[in-house]
Amino acid sequence: MKNKIYTLGYFKKRLKDNGFIVLDLFKNYGEQDNRKWTVMVNPSQESVIITCKLERDFDSPVFEFNDSLHKIPFKLSTSSMEVIVDKLLTEFKISNDNKTSPYYKEKT
Repeated sequence: MKNKIYTLGYFKKRLKDNGFIVLDLFKNYGEQDNRKWTVMVNPSQESVIITCKLERDFDSPVFEFNDSLHKIPFKLSTSSMEVIVDKLLTEFKISNDNKTSPYYKEKT
């Protein structure tokens, strides 16, 4: 299960490596639920919610992106982390320069 985009730890590490702040929101969905986990990217700034789903109709996991401003109601099926990072940076204009955020932690 390592290095799969739908693995929560791998997904978070790759986003953090690209400068985003990532917080866990929920990961214990029921067995009948196709959702795997939900995170928030850049809390107190853009506060984008990303939910990972495994759906039978898709070969790759499905990621739902949402924010309260409804600028990002979007679904994406991909197995590429680069596609997700590119969407966040270029299409959604989500900042990866977060050193002034209260949630930023310097890597040691």
